[in-house]
Amino acid sequence: MIGRRTILAGGAAAAAATTAAALAPRARAATPGVTAHKIKIGNTMPYSGPASSYGAIGHTETAFFKMMNDTGGVAGHMIDFLTYDDGYLPPRTVEDVRRLLEQDKVDFLFNTLGTPTNSAIEKFVNHEKVPMLFVATGASKWGHYKQYPWTIGLQPSYRTEAQIYAKYMLKHKPNAKLGILFQNDDFGKDYVVGLRDVLGKDWKKYVVKSLSYEATDPTVDSQITELQSSGADTFMCAAAPKQAAQSIRKAHDLNWKPMFFLTNVSISVGSVMKPAGMENGVGILTSGWLKDTTEAAFKNDPGMNEWRKFMDKYLPHADQSDNNFVYGYTAGIVMRHVLEACKGNFSRANVMKQATSIKKLEIGTLLPGITVATGPTNYYPIRAMQLQRWDGTNWVRFGGIIEGAAS
Repeated sequence: MIGRRTILAGGAAAAAATTAAALAPRARAATPGVTAHKIKIGNTMPYSGPASSYGAIGHTETAFFKMMNDTGGVAGHMIDFLTYDDGYLPPRTVEDVRRLLEQDKVDFLFNTLGTPTNSAIEKFVNHEKVPMLFVATGASKWGHYKQYPWTIGLQPSYRTEAQIYAKYMLKHKPNAKLGILFQNDDFGKDYVVGLRDVLGKDWKKYVVKSLSYEATDPTVDSQITELQSSGADTFMCAAAPKQAAQSIRKAHDLNWKPMFFLTNVSISVGSVMKPAGMENGVGILTSGWLKDTTEAAFKNDPGMNEWRKFMDKYLPHADQSDNNFVYGYTAGIVMRHVLEACKGNFSRANVMKQATSIKKLEIGTLLPGITVATGPTNYYPIRAMQLQRWDGTNWVRFGGIIEGAAS
């Protein structure tokens, strides 16, 4: 009681000091990693392991933030971009993210890559009310704003993409016998769900074989052989770049020539089509939302020339046929837009608010007619795609822009 009376006797000055002390930790918690002249951003990326080809994205983003810092940063703040190698292994992602949040004190996460890896951290990060901005995965669940309000995706939904392929198949090959290869996680399973959305009760009528693989499997050759033996004349390949290249090469070796649909996350000329053998993939169908570095139509495109200028200066030895570098650059532009919209207020709440308030952002590396737009109830920033076909040298676009939304 004596201690309590002493505190109360301190009067208004003591009360003011106590209030300030109580508020200070909350203020700091709202903007960890932010000082008067710096902001920390966290990221995980598979620089090693089965999905290491995606490491190009992290290298691009590191270079992009260096470019920003070279031109003054944003609102007087330099950007400290901390990116760790998780090897595409969810347990390592958990460790890396805890380090980023608890030791490095980053303000928020940006473009962490992978469906299984982001799935491992989403609940924890949302519980901590940390923005998970523009995760590098197209799983439809990243748009579930009610369940996970601090997580937002970037690229088109895998589920919507699969729906488009199924509709194309039914129109152009109504008696198709479909074989499916999918990665055994939420990434691959989203494609199966999208196909089921369209095929519905006719699933067994069309699907003759559906096989999965683990991300750590050294090869998918046996699965491709089994799919070919099933009599399938149509093939949906929902695989990461390494396994996508293996699938193309093995199908060619078996002289299996199905109507071949390939997930758009594995269509990089540099990391997929070249390793598979450029001529081995002729006729493969996919969809795109980014301009392809190798497409003749974009040889002198202003937006792509800006990208090339950036690459020549900051990543001069990179393979510019690898569209992962275009992806990383595009994600960087979206992040820069959000940071500029914050106008110096980098509290987690305001960062999330600005990330979900984008009004038709045009970016020079997106296909014509495609923009980035978000809202408090729209966590799907990019909803449009265009079909394209591999001709042995380039992806050739056809048809119009197709819009959709996953739920």
